[in-house]
Amino acid sequence: MSDERSDATARDAAVRRLSEETVASVAAGEVITRPADVVVELLENALDAGASRVDVAVAGDGTERLRVRDDGQGMSRSDAEIAVERHTTSKLREDTELSAVETLGFRGEALPSIATAATLEVVTNDGGPRGTRVVAAGGPGADSVEAVGRGRGTTVTVRDLFGSTPARRESLAASRTEFARVSDVVSRYALIRPDVAVSLTHDDSEVFSTPGTGEFDDALLGVYDREAAARSTAIDATTTASSAEIGVRGVLVHPSTTRARQDHVYVAVDGRPVRNARLRRAVVEGYGDLLPDDRAPIAVVSVSLPTAWADHNVHPRKREVRLRDAEAVASVIASTVGDALSTADVRHAESLSTDLDASLEPLEGADSDFTDVRVLGQFRDLYVLCERGSDLLVVDQHAAHERVNYERLRAAVDGDVPSVAVDPPERVRLTPAQSAAIEPHRDALAAVGYDVDLFGETSVRVHSVPAPLGRTAAPETVRDAIDALRHGETPDDGREDLLKDLACHPSLKAGTELPDDAATELVERLGACENPYACPHGRPTVLTIDEATFVRGFGRRGTRMDR
Repeated sequence: MSDERSDATARDAAVRRLSEETVASVAAGEVITRPADVVVELLENALDAGASRVDVAVAGDGTERLRVRDDGQGMSRSDAEIAVERHTTSKLREDTELSAVETLGFRGEALPSIATAATLEVVTNDGGPRGTRVVAAGGPGADSVEAVGRGRGTTVTVRDLFGSTPARRESLAASRTEFARVSDVVSRYALIRPDVAVSLTHDDSEVFSTPGTGEFDDALLGVYDREAAARSTAIDATTTASSAEIGVRGVLVHPSTTRARQDHVYVAVDGRPVRNARLRRAVVEGYGDLLPDDRAPIAVVSVSLPTAWADHNVHPRKREVRLRDAEAVASVIASTVGDALSTADVRHAESLSTDLDASLEPLEGADSDFTDVRVLGQFRDLYVLCERGSDLLVVDQHAAHERVNYERLRAAVDGDVPSVAVDPPERVRLTPAQSAAIEPHRDALAAVGYDVDLFGETSVRVHSVPAPLGRTAAPETVRDAIDALRHGETPDDGREDLLKDLACHPSLKAGTELPDDAATELVERLGACENPYACPHGRPTVLTIDEATFVRGFGRRGTRMDR
């Protein structure tokens, strides 16, 4: 009777132990959720194995077949056989703290998880007379092991990914979207590790390749184009901050070549590409006012930190990183980037000890009619100084002119944006992810004035471009339109962004001298705008300093009326 009760209790228990097969499947789901995750794991294994060349080949979206081949140190037969078992690794010793591990990952994490989700084939050789072929499918552990011919290195082939879990395969995005994610992964590692030759092939067509020379600009040329590589500056500096040495290496594309978003700012910590908004923002801060309004640079920045300054285990797939002193690292990045881009001596200006900074607030809530404003002159060919009652107004001439142009364009364009033909059509190089977004967003691109077709794996031919009010966009602006649509923006959003950019390009630039009559006309036109107090990108057009600020600054007792 007691045995029967025990059996009944076991059947009715709310909490019970999972089988080894179920545990393996759950663990695989934590690591492998789409083809790009497989590529990350295999790329990191190859780099940790000391590879000088890594070739990635993808068929379709990657579920049919993925192959990663390297010339690293490879594995012996016994190591290869055990590598596909759970909880095995070549990268961690018993006496090594997990937080101090300097490799990108653990071989034993990836291979058994992949084998649970697909058919895994590992062909490897550590330099011996013959290599080893291991096949595992349906779970950890080798199904077959045999001797084969292979030079030193490892080739991992993954077939029928998620074939046994149709629901997971059906939850994937469109084929080109999944491949775009794979290409993003390979691009990041290719840019961050210029010492390794990296290639990506899709359906037997080469997408890009890097030479592995160790030079960041050479890797940039492989992933982007000649324009970006030619207009770039290498950085390699070590700075002491918080009693620690922080190294910053990489390449900065000059601010004459920009993008609409920060997606093209690549940051790595200790050799691992990471998503860290603060570090990416620090790179942009380093460019300072060299960047045009609301534009972002193309940059690759690799940071090396002391042991234990970075925790890469805060994210299941190690895509994020927690830093011991993020602000110190960000400060070093910003200053290093700024120094590398500087072509003039750093100059420091003294400032008066007044509260002028606090008094410079955007002018809001006032009557938009600027007819009572008197132009006093221009400061540094950047700002128009005006008197209005007891206030001094400071008008940013570029932002003001941009607002005037934008509202004029918006009023003139109704519905789809007019376009003009590009004759002959111009070829524009894209990133693999941008190229993959063409077909899903072709109609949306047409709605904002672009007619394009694919030209190879990473280029488009641009047949027409937007031209509202005769202001013709450059063919390469299609990159910004694609990036906007990739991030979920609608054609209407793209249309507005386009008008903002077109309004910006012909607007007054810094250093443009304005006669008083032209300045007066600009201020009056600004006052006639629907929203005269901000440029289309949200920056203020007018700042105000009231007379009380000067009274306090000069130590006067009152206003002009009671002097």
